[in-house]
Amino acid sequence: MQFLQPPGWVRPKGYSNGVVTSGRMVFVAGQVGWDENEKFQTDDLVGQARQALTNIVAILAQADAQPSNIVRMNWYLGDAAEYNARLAEIGAVYRELIGKHFPAMTALQVAGFVEHGAKIEIEVTAMLPA
Repeated sequence: MQFLQPPGWVRPKGYSNGVVTSGRMVFVAGQVGWDENEKFQTDDLVGQARQALTNIVAILAQADAQPSNIVRMNWYLGDAAEYNARLAEIGAVYRELIGKHFPAMTALQVAGFVEHGAKIEIEVTAMLPA
């Protein structure tokens, strides 16, 4: 995996501008902050981010993948202001579950989620070595 950083660009914090890799691709559908029974255990943004990332790690394991195989991560947010206000807490949860691995990322505020009660949805693409 090669992380792309154009010369002279400021290094991004918490993500990479781009990633080059090859191998078998793993696509993980958007995961909201509910448990394996599709029940929200909390309406707290950080708690839902923790659960969504936990779900992603469990799904990756089914492909013999791990967080370090993630090359792209998309975050869909119900409230960007709340996300930014709690970024330090979310970052701590991210490092606990994903580690110090920062793939290419996008974060967007959306109008709403299909799953009533969701505050966040995260999807990833991972690559397993060929």
